[in-house]
Amino acid sequence: MESEVVEPAAVVGEPAELVEQEEEIAAEVAAGEAPKGREIAAGACAGCHNPDGNSIIPTFPSLAGQHPEYLLKQLIDFKADEGGTAARQSDAMTPMVAALSDEDMEDLVAFYAEQEATPGQTTGSEDLLAIGRVLYHGGNIENGVPACASCHGPTGKGIPPHYPALAGQHAPYTLTQLDLFNKGERTNDNGVMQQVLTRMSGTEKRAVSEYIQGLR
Repeated sequence: MESEVVEPAAVVGEPAELVEQEEEIAAEVAAGEAPKGREIAAGACAGCHNPDGNSIIPTFPSLAGQHPEYLLKQLIDFKADEGGTAARQSDAMTPMVAALSDEDMEDLVAFYAEQEATPGQTTGSEDLLAIGRVLYHGGNIENGVPACASCHGPTGKGIPPHYPALAGQHAPYTLTQLDLFNKGERTNDNGVMQQVLTRMSGTEKRAVSEYIQGLR
């Protein structure tokens, strides 16, 4: 019996509340001022993500060139309402965003969106990269895993506002996020990632993470 391939939510339709949220985020992104964002980033973010957003620490993501809609949603999700729980859990990020106003976050994402991403260089073995290449561009139809490229683009540039750019992202960070989705500890997407990752092996996750780091 053939496995059913998971379809992206953007293809099969989205809940009305998700569409409304995306429209609100798009309006907020348009209000961001990059020069102000640069000042905020220098004081609050550069230690982990580098002054220009090209992180040199493999466990911290590079933010340079990322779609502002995606970045703003992540900042909003990291920020817990008073007495509540953040939609995306992070011991590092939740306290960092607690002090940021809505305007601060809008300015930050405007700044990072303007920065040029440094091309990544993978250190994975040829065999591992070969597995990652097949998964990224063709998926694993037998197990119902769609091609990563169907949502994130053939060169990893992403499809805003739904799907983030991945090209050049640190493999250790990407692998950590895949594991969090797989374990249900990260759930702030449209549900597709959790479904996909239950069908991927540990080797496949490592392989695609390494391949993504070398994408340009």
